Amino acid sequence: MSRDKVNIIEYLVCVVGAFARKFSLTNATAYKYLRKYKGMDFLTKHYAIEHTLSIEDAVEDITVVCSRHGGTLAL
Repeated sequence: MSRDKVNIIEYLVCVVGAFARKFSLTNATAYKYLRKYKGMDFLTKHYAIEHTLSIEDAVEDITVVCSRHGGTLAL
């Protein structure tokens, strides 16, 4: 696997974990929520920009994205 792909995977795992902690979810539940409400799609598509921001900013961004796609968790 290329180093770029490893970096993306590590970043996604980190953001999912931070999202899980923020909303008191398990990592698995957070991942399923983010998949369902397009948060993972957003992070993958916009990785080049998102990974330059803080993890907290990324969590805020995906929370907004998920809300726009029907998610009910809010900051």
